Amino acid sequence: MCAELGGKIVTVVPGRVGKIVPTSTPENEWKWVVEGLREVAALAQEKNVRIGLEPLNRFETYFLNRTDQALALADEVGYGCGIAFDPFHIALEEKDLFAAIRLCGSRIIDFHVADNNRLAAGHGSFDWSKIMSVLAEVGYDGGLAVECMPPIDRTPVGKFGAEQLETEALDVLPEQLQFIIDHGSGVLSDAYYTELLRQSAETIRPFLD
Repeated sequence: MCAELGGKIVTVVPGRVGKIVPTSTPENEWKWVVEGLREVAALAQEKNVRIGLEPLNRFETYFLNRTDQALALADEVGYGCGIAFDPFHIALEEKDLFAAIRLCGSRIIDFHVADNNRLAAGHGSFDWSKIMSVLAEVGYDGGLAVECMPPIDRTPVGKFGAEQLETEALDVLPEQLQFIIDHGSGVLSDAYYTELLRQSAETIRPFLD
């Protein structure tokens, strides 16, 4: 599908989001993941598509949480496998976010944009000027994929629900809805998410020159 749409990269999380209990021994699971990813990466290479492995934080998966793990897995898989770098996850797991970017260096093929609280860039504590500077330092010239997942405030102090959520009936597959729920969010309205995109672009644009 990616190749037919003219895409060049596919991000892969080697495990179901929300699964935090192991299925087998570490040795078995590593072997299974390598075998499966080699099939995926081999096909991707035939289609001129690069695979990027994305480490997630420990609260979303027990498997692949840090950049050193992702690089080791990418090396074993081969086929030009790279890294999809999401600073929201990495900041929870790494001592130094910028050192992690430098460690991945030219292996980064996709970079996700959301602040430390997973809101729009600029709505948290990340230093976007420095993040963009270090990305330029390592030679990254790929896309910036905004991936905000705002929490739905169901308490009396918040008004997020009424403003955020889509109120019209939507044709959403159960698997897609479960993915959104597993990320602690909800089905956001187009208007709300478009505003998050606008705010993220406004924050990052000054550092792209």
